[in-house]
Order: sequence, then C-alpha cells, then structure tokens
Amino acid sequence: MRLGLALGYWGRGPDRAHLDLATEAERLGYHSVWTAEAWGSDAFTPLTWIAAHTSRIRLGTAIAQMAARTPTATAMHALTLDHLSGGRMMLGLGLSGPQVVEGWYGRPFPASPLTATREYVDVVRQVLRREGPVTLDGRFHQHPYRGTDGTGTGKPLKPITHPLRPDLPVLLGAEGPKNIAQTTRIADGWLPLYWSPARTDVYQASLTGLREDFMIAPMARAKVCDDVAEGLLPVKAMLGFYIGGMGHAARNFHADLMARMGYEAQARRIQELFLAGRKEEAVLAVPDAFADEISLVGPRERIAERLDLWRKGPVTDLLVTAPDPHTLRVLAELNT
Repeated sequence: MRLGLALGYWGRGPDRAHLDLATEAERLGYHSVWTAEAWGSDAFTPLTWIAAHTSRIRLGTAIAQMAARTPTATAMHALTLDHLSGGRMMLGLGLSGPQVVEGWYGRPFPASPLTATREYVDVVRQVLRREGPVTLDGRFHQHPYRGTDGTGTGKPLKPITHPLRPDLPVLLGAEGPKNIAQTTRIADGWLPLYWSPARTDVYQASLTGLREDFMIAPMARAKVCDDVAEGLLPVKAMLGFYIGGMGHAARNFHADLMARMGYEAQARRIQELFLAGRKEEAVLAVPDAFADEISLVGPRERIAERLDLWRKGPVTDLLVTAPDPHTLRVLAELNT
C-alpha cells in the first residue's frame, strides 16, 4: 500500500505549510500528493506550484469538479501539467452534488449522473489519446455542439499539443453503489470519500472483477497524538460539515453513504442539527466510533495496529491528510 499526501482545498486563504508538507512527503518517499477544490481555491493551480518545487512525487487532483470545466478544458489542464511535471499527473474527477453544481456553478445537476460522468470521461480520454478529432453526440456533452441555440458551425478538433501520455490515469470520486461499479469499468482508479477497513463489505458488490492495476485510494485523517478524542475533533468537524451541510436535506450523498455504513440514525440527526443552525451540536453528534474507524489517530503504537488493517484490504494508496511533518514521518516508517 502506497502513501499519498492529501492537502485538500484552501480555507480562508492559502496554507503556507502545504508546500513544506509536500516537499517533506517527497523526501520521505510518498508516492503522491493531492489537491482539491470546493467553492474557493481551484485544484490545478496549487498542484502546479507544488510540481515546480518537487521532482518525483506524483501529482493528483482529489478531486477536480466536473461542473467547473468542460471536459476538454479539464483535459487541457491535465495534459499541460503532465508535460510540465515530466509525466507525474493523475486526474481525479468528481461530479459533486446539486447544492454545489447549481448553487456555485450555476448549472443544472444532471438528471442522470452516471451518464454525465461516463460522457465526461469519454471526452477526456479522446483528448488524451489524440487519435482523431473529439466527437460525441451525448446527452450532456456534444462535440461539436448541436443545440438549437448554437450557430451550427462547430468543427471537430483534436488538441494542438500532443499529450505526453495517452494513458494518463483518470480516477473518479464516487459514493453510490452504481457509480462505484461504473468507476471500475471506465476509470483507472477510485477515490472513496470515507473508507473503513472494518466495513469493506459495504463496497464489495461494486468492486467485482477489478483490473490488477486499478487504484483504490481513500483519504484518511492522520495524527500522531496521545489524546485520541482530541485528535478526532478535526475529523468530526469535517464529517459534521459534509454530512450536515454539504447537500440538501432530501439529497445528500455524504449522509447517504454514512447511513449505508451503519450509522443511519446518526447521519440524519447530524443533518437535522446542522440545517437548524446548530452546527456545534452537529459536530458533537458525530459518533467517535465512526470518526475513528475512517482515520488513523492516536499514539504511534495504536496507529501501527490500525495501519495493518488498512493494508489487509484492497486499498492500493492511502491518501493521508496529515497536519504535521512528524505524522508524515511516522506513517512512512510504519509503512515500510
């Protein structure tokens, strides 16, 4: 199991520790470093900055949001950064949810998310392979555009720049069982949001017939500390926000996933509290047990025992959100 560093997206402003963490991760032999985006900083610009200050570590987006860019624009970002970094780019994509797609990007959330995802990946693959002009007569993506509000003069094109790698890895963030199953067919890897090494059966039906080189790369908060409860507080804050606030009361993919993992009543309670404006109570309502099983928190010996559980499952890459170099070093030592 390889280690990756997940830096996420910025909060109020850039985190100046991110570059130091990325260079330290490379020095320690981490395989990859990943950036993200929500409705603030983008995923590609910080990754390019990191690429300029490193030489070996792989560079991934976990995730770049599909609604933010057309698939051809996303493919342009990926092939450009792949060239500039010497072939280190990995493209992680996600559809996000209705709240973000419609509220932030001002676009309709697709009525058929699986079809929209499949078409998006198809176009990205066509650009990267550069076998001919990009063409697709899809439900959500058309190349050339054929809508009644167009001019009708669109021309099929292929990228001027020759991609460095036609097989640049494409990974997908997927949460629903059908979406995960499709991911195994059309992508090179899967980026789970929550992963519990004690509950791999939750995903088992969707992960049949995997290719040998298929990546399963979940994120997990990691922190070497003496007080487990205190170390779990940032995990609970994240869960409270995603499960309570990252979605509508009637349609929240994160809450649905927590429910499938055996915490349905707790997930609905977190939603209820968060949407009522009782955010601190929502965070406190996150069960310590759930936060703990998807994290690596505590003294070194405890993390060593729990890391063994992660290695025994199908996970190929563990993407850790580690806030300090000491935790990065301990994980590197334990994973040798």
